[in-house]
Amino acid sequence: MSVPNNIPFLDLITPHIELEQELTEVFQKALRTAGFIGGPMVDEFENSFASFCDVKHAIGVNSGTDALRFALTACGVKQGDVALTVPNTFIATTEAISQAGALPEFIDIDEQTYNLSVDRLREYLERCTRDANGKVISHRSGRPVTAVVPVHLYGQMADMDSILDLASEYGLVVVEDACQAHGAEYFSRKTNRWMKAGSMGMAAAFSFYPGKNLGACGEAGAATTNDAEVARMIKMIRDHGQAKKYYHDIEGYNGRLDAMQAGFLQVKLSYLAKWNSRRRELAAEYDRLLAEKDAFVCPWEPSWSRSVYHLYVIRTSDRDGMIEYLKQAGIGTGIHYPVPLHLQKAYSSLSYRPEDFPVATRVAREIVSLPMFPQLTNEQQALVVDAVQMFSERAETESASIA
Repeated sequence: MSVPNNIPFLDLITPHIELEQELTEVFQKALRTAGFIGGPMVDEFENSFASFCDVKHAIGVNSGTDALRFALTACGVKQGDVALTVPNTFIATTEAISQAGALPEFIDIDEQTYNLSVDRLREYLERCTRDANGKVISHRSGRPVTAVVPVHLYGQMADMDSILDLASEYGLVVVEDACQAHGAEYFSRKTNRWMKAGSMGMAAAFSFYPGKNLGACGEAGAATTNDAEVARMIKMIRDHGQAKKYYHDIEGYNGRLDAMQAGFLQVKLSYLAKWNSRRRELAAEYDRLLAEKDAFVCPWEPSWSRSVYHLYVIRTSDRDGMIEYLKQAGIGTGIHYPVPLHLQKAYSSLSYRPEDFPVATRVAREIVSLPMFPQLTNEQQALVVDAVQMFSERAETESASIA
């Protein structure tokens, strides 16, 4: 193998060097005004992000996890409820459900999109019963099912029209986990137009963890909604339950967005459309260069989807071998996520088995994330593809020799 190329899985240094002057100005502004909590920088970012997502309200909070937790609570999810989601997501999704007082129950995924399977969701709901008030009762736990949390995984939206139809039929609220999907779009047959992630459910959650398409310089998040009452509730929940200072309508949390992080995000938001466009260009090139290799399954983008490729995830039967081969070539990779949540120790009390969600279980053994970030050069990408192809050819040669 040739000299290592040192191509990172994710480059968080280059974009911050490029934006250093603008980001430094935000810091200086905070120092000179003592504007650290709330204030104009938070208001400006919330207004800008709401406009970006085509929603009426965006509420800044201190993490994507809190964004989802606060959104669920504001949408009426409470102690003893069930919220449905997928097992192939980061644990923050289910942490938020649990912390809102509900029980997470899982729905398997679609094998092409890796998002929530509408067919499996329908099957789950058809197995449920209804109580005297017409509420859907889980066939598994006996608890009322009140919410669906579709995860727009890897930057691609779930099939929202179909999910919303089922939710309406069964009286469920839909809260989007859009933490990886800043700017992703879905063509809705109901509105006959493209709609942004975070604009279709009753509310949605975004994470601004530094590695996201829109990342802060620390922890940050936001909830979005078109419902004024939901927005009002989230604002109270994030700020100790107060509608105005020292007047507490409910018990809340300290979940506010730092003003400096809002300022940093405001700077970066102006570049997000360009960065997302570059991600789509890189994904298209990966597709083109890897399409003829039977050893891999490339991402699939339906006609109704415009993914923003937070991650570019392929599947291969020898995932560990590929990761090691690329590592030796100086190429970084990732796994998102190696153990689905229904098999995590944290949820062992739910007594799920691997075969309960066969697609999620199988996919988790095969996925590998290739380098994907806007500053990835064409030359770097070509080196990544060359290494992937060489690994494939070596594997094919070894397989043929054994045969």
